[in-house]
Amino acid sequence: MDLPIDHFRLLGVSPSAAPEAILRRLESRCDSPPDQGFTHEVLLIRADLLRRSADLLTDPADRAEYEAALLRLSESHPNGTVGLDLPTSSEVAGLMLLWEANGALEAFQLARQGLQPPQAPALGSGREADLTLLAALACRDAAVEEQDQRRYESAAQLLIDGIELQQRMGKLPDQQRQLEDALQGLTPFRILDLLSRDLGDQDSHQRGLTLLDELVVARGGLEATDADGDQPGSLSQEDFESFFHQIRRFLTVQEQIDLFSRWFEGGAADAGFLTVLALTAAGFSRRKPEFLEQARDRLQTLANADLDPMPLLGCLDLLLGNVKDADRHFAVLRDPDLQAWFLNHPGDRLAAQCEYCRAWLERDVLPGYRDVDASGADLDAWFADRDVQGFVDRLDRKASRQIGAEEISLAWATAGDASLAASSDAAELDQDVDFEDADATPFWQQRLWQQRFWQQSWFRPAAAAVALVGITVAGFGLVRRNWDPAPLLPETASLSAEQQAGDEVDETQELDAASSPVDDEPIASLKPDLEPSAPTEPLLSEAPTQAELQALLQGWLDAKALMLSGEPADLSVVAREPLVKRVEQEREADQAAGRSKSIDASITSIEVVDRKPQRIELLAQVAYSDRLQAADGTVIDETAPTDFSVTYVLGRDGTQWRLHDYIPGS
Repeated sequence: MDLPIDHFRLLGVSPSAAPEAILRRLESRCDSPPDQGFTHEVLLIRADLLRRSADLLTDPADRAEYEAALLRLSESHPNGTVGLDLPTSSEVAGLMLLWEANGALEAFQLARQGLQPPQAPALGSGREADLTLLAALACRDAAVEEQDQRRYESAAQLLIDGIELQQRMGKLPDQQRQLEDALQGLTPFRILDLLSRDLGDQDSHQRGLTLLDELVVARGGLEATDADGDQPGSLSQEDFESFFHQIRRFLTVQEQIDLFSRWFEGGAADAGFLTVLALTAAGFSRRKPEFLEQARDRLQTLANADLDPMPLLGCLDLLLGNVKDADRHFAVLRDPDLQAWFLNHPGDRLAAQCEYCRAWLERDVLPGYRDVDASGADLDAWFADRDVQGFVDRLDRKASRQIGAEEISLAWATAGDASLAASSDAAELDQDVDFEDADATPFWQQRLWQQRFWQQSWFRPAAAAVALVGITVAGFGLVRRNWDPAPLLPETASLSAEQQAGDEVDETQELDAASSPVDDEPIASLKPDLEPSAPTEPLLSEAPTQAELQALLQGWLDAKALMLSGEPADLSVVAREPLVKRVEQEREADQAAGRSKSIDASITSIEVVDRKPQRIELLAQVAYSDRLQAADGTVIDETAPTDFSVTYVLGRDGTQWRLHDYIPGS
């Protein structure tokens, strides 16, 4: 056997060591052999090898000849390794000395090779026992050396090889357990190593994601309060949070959405909040408001006594242009300090809400993703984006909530009264556009006027005003849905309720008259014949059939339609409490406004996407139409019959299946 070590290194002395130092080192090495359990025979051979090296190095002639040979070898092979040719009987002892001389990696590789056929020793022999033990010890030390060099994945692969060897030999369970504990302790470092590599190394990145998923699942979630930091390889909660904060910046926002959603669906409730943040970050950074809508829906399903969802719901509604609901959420904050901040804000309520929303995005939402710019939350750019405008406009048309021209004029007057008084440019603009005459001023012209208004040089750079421009730069039409100027304009007279109702009726009648194929056909005759029926029996089957699943979803649609039309319905038979409350709140809002909805929705087909004992995910095709009506039966708005896809998530609460969540348009 050619052992990759020289006599100096084997004995543990420097090439300039004097004979006296060499003899003292020999005595020390022979008096302190490894005590991990090697056989007496191999320890005797080890001592003999040490004495031979000492004899050679203390004899002046032999040492001079040996040093000359080393010099010639280094000159002819600069990168070569000096080796000692050992007989087979001394191989194991030589590997022990190599391991002791900090050659753990080479010792492990050679020991593993010696345990493979055809070199494998006889079963049950002392040589087999010594090689197996040496392989375990050298493997662990080699992994530590790699870890010290921050080559964590390389260290892990060494440990995996060592564990597989010990499993095959089946002789040293304690050593195998120590290798397994060392491998488990490396997991966080491996994840950091793999995820921090260049994105071009997709194999390593995916392996890191898999390990991260396995680590969190094994812990029982992101906040495993019972995690014992004293257990081999485990992290305390504090250490885990530090680790997780460090690796998040190596993950894309979509990767975090996928991971957090999977952990949440697997029962880790603490991941639900992070899902909301990741969806919001993805939606805001990519200008995809549908992601924000998903975030809002997910937030409403979270059950966390320590979390006040109101400020978050307020921010999300604000970004979706739903100003009235945002104002309602901000009005019921739990935190007295936050309430005081809003009350003492120098700007109006809308400006305060915008400033809080932007700070929330910059501080809590946007940081922590590999592909999201967290340098600033530009509300101007958000509301100026065409996709955002189109999405909010579609919501406006669906809800049929429009703001009159006079209300727009009053809102602008309140927002910039002081600036208008001091600006001749604003006076000229006011002459260009007459807001008193709504018929003479098409809405698109109002939008152009609003954009010009906020681009004037006199616009104040104060934080509240900048926050307000985020809502208004793309046109007041982006936030007209659910807009109620009364709270913001306490001293300004607005349109009377009768005037507003009259305007809405006139506009609706004109639109319907223009689109109706029969001019004299009453609007009421266009109402569909809706006969939804509320479900009465819960779904208790352990493995529901496709027909039963479709019946449950149809029951949800029917019960929801009944409730929104003003009829009683028991939604708890088919849906969890958060979804039931959401429908109740929608009905209360309609009732307060003196209106009702007539909905015709039916499941035309379903496809089972994922089925587990406690969770079923379905992709359904829904045929849908609706009509919003005033108290006198006048049609305010309607959605023409259309088909779209919805992802439904059903969960088993005890023995009963209920709807847990749904994602429209997926």
